[in-house]
Amino acid sequence: MTFDPERVIQLARETLEIEASALLALNSRISQSFSQAVEIMLSVRGRIVVMGMGKSGHIGRKISATLASTGTPAMFVHPAEASHGDLGMIKPVDIVLAISNSGESEEMVSILPVLKRLGVPLIAMTGDLNSTLAQHSDVAIDSSVTKEACPLNLAPTASTTAQLALGDALAVALLDARGFRAEDFARSHPGGALGRRLLTHVADVMRAGSDVPFVAPSASFFDLMREMSAKGLGASAVVDSERRVLGIFTDGDLRRLIERGVDLRPLTAEEVMHRNPRTVRDDALAVEAAQLMELNRITSVLVVDASQRLCGALNSNDLMRAKVI
Repeated sequence: MTFDPERVIQLARETLEIEASALLALNSRISQSFSQAVEIMLSVRGRIVVMGMGKSGHIGRKISATLASTGTPAMFVHPAEASHGDLGMIKPVDIVLAISNSGESEEMVSILPVLKRLGVPLIAMTGDLNSTLAQHSDVAIDSSVTKEACPLNLAPTASTTAQLALGDALAVALLDARGFRAEDFARSHPGGALGRRLLTHVADVMRAGSDVPFVAPSASFFDLMREMSAKGLGASAVVDSERRVLGIFTDGDLRRLIERGVDLRPLTAEEVMHRNPRTVRDDALAVEAAQLMELNRITSVLVVDASQRLCGALNSNDLMRAKVI
């Protein structure tokens, strides 16, 4: 068989068109049964147990993961394994979301009597509302499609896309009903970029203790430079006797004074410092510090506590090491 690039492109476009049409058709069939399913799932005292065979099972695993990451406890149980002991994982406080395009999957149908005896609410997602699965469910969501994207109309393609989209729709409706926030999402994704941005605070990444450069206002210019060199921040705070920030002196300030030809030897820290510098609270999110530095085009910022006393320092390199930026 010869490779035909034009045929490949044509099939790709047809696949996308068929699956897009299937999703648009689903949109017009979202009805009271969908909201009933969401209401039942909101009431769960245990977990949403997602089940499905074959390709529906692969979709089910993704749906259970999406539910779990958006505030609805969920897990996947394989129907074939369920009849060989895994049904013990399902408790009366759980709710089953069973996915089957035909609604006649032998493995799924065989465990329906057991689920009924457990008294577990059953939500079906199926392409046939007259199927055995649909008839034995408490609520049935219509996931039917007119045809598969497969040229043979055999391989699950449009039907699994429909299932996946309906699963996402359930998760979105549930997270909204639960008042799920970005902070909640971050707590279930601590290793991801969003988690770092929403869970990392300034106190977690700032330089503290002896690593924080600061001098008194009366410090000589040479003492100021020694402090800056020793701490390696490229800046030093100038604080009063209670460690309240009076000003800051940076490498940039030094460069500008030299360019102006100023004799620095007799000057004190108070005379060369930049007054009322930008500061950030130690309990602020690290991403807020990054935004502050970007907005003001600075590379370092002083950190203060609730009493506005110097407690740390932070620069862009610290934020990059923490993968906040």
